[in-house]
Amino acid sequence: MTLVEGQKAPDFSLVNDKGEQVQLADFRGKHVILYFYPKDMTPGCTTEACDFRDKHDDFSQLNAVVLGVSPDDAQKHTKFIDKHGLPFSLLVDEDHAVAEAYGVWVLKKMYGREYMGIERSTFLIDTEGKLVKVWRKVRVKNHIEEVYAFLAKQEEQ
Repeated sequence: MTLVEGQKAPDFSLVNDKGEQVQLADFRGKHVILYFYPKDMTPGCTTEACDFRDKHDDFSQLNAVVLGVSPDDAQKHTKFIDKHGLPFSLLVDEDHAVAEAYGVWVLKKMYGREYMGIERSTFLIDTEGKLVKVWRKVRVKNHIEEVYAFLAKQEEQ
């Protein structure tokens, strides 16, 4: 399924790192930065999470929450959060149903091997639950600054 900007974001209900049920609808009235990443504790995913951590207060000032999603379990998420001091929730998508709903569970290739996995992607969802911006095949370097600049410009309008 290909999501397009302007359409309603697929709702979801996932468990977070604390074992709490989290739904997209819980955040109506706030912007949601929903980012999908392959795996806790890997170099690219750690850099991305720490970049979101470092910009967390700036995003909060723009009425935005950050939510990370990966197939890792709650225990791995908790270790990842504790090790890097992440101030936002990481959501468990072990059966990759939400990743599929957002179109980021894809066939990947590495070293000649094919496998299914998460395509690093970020979705900006507005206060009404609509997709405002979609970033696919994200390169970690400067990505968070791009998300912030886009959201700041939205808030000006």
